Amino acid sequence: MTLLEQWRNMAYSQTADKGELQRLWKDYFEKEKVIYKELLSDPDNEVRGTVKGLAEKYGIDLMTMVGFLDGIDDSLKTPNDIEHMEEDTEVSLGFDKASLYKNMVGAKADWLYGLEEWNAIFTKEEQDKLYKEQKRSTTFVRETPKIGRNDPCPCGSGKKYKHCHGRPGAEPLPAAKTEG
Repeated sequence: MTLLEQWRNMAYSQTADKGELQRLWKDYFEKEKVIYKELLSDPDNEVRGTVKGLAEKYGIDLMTMVGFLDGIDDSLKTPNDIEHMEEDTEVSLGFDKASLYKNMVGAKADWLYGLEEWNAIFTKEEQDKLYKEQKRSTTFVRETPKIGRNDPCPCGSGKKYKHCHGRPGAEPLPAAKTEG
């Protein structure tokens, strides 16, 4: 079993005691915050090392480091091969600042995107812009208006939608009829 599989089995266990999982995540989030504070204090310095070496550098256990690497991977300039990493695998923590900020917003990790270290990287206006970009990118916008159950069926039959094309097992509306 790979290190990443071990981490995910432990952190996302369906059979573990809920209290233990809550403690694991609470502990993880505190350690994660400390690492990010350090990384953000010198954001242009690409931290490199082995998985085990970085765990030692940050004073955390190996599995917590694996979880951290899993979490930051989508924000890295060059993603690590986290699927196959071992203790002695060389990894990089060279992150893209905007991507990291937006991913923290996307994860709803206010304890991370709210760190004061961001103020030395982005102005308040830039942070607001990145925040809004991330929120907009995950907002669903319906292309066509939703047809209400009691609205006239768009096929032109004169029946309510629920009695025509909206009933269970009915043929779908022709594409041209659903566009505004």
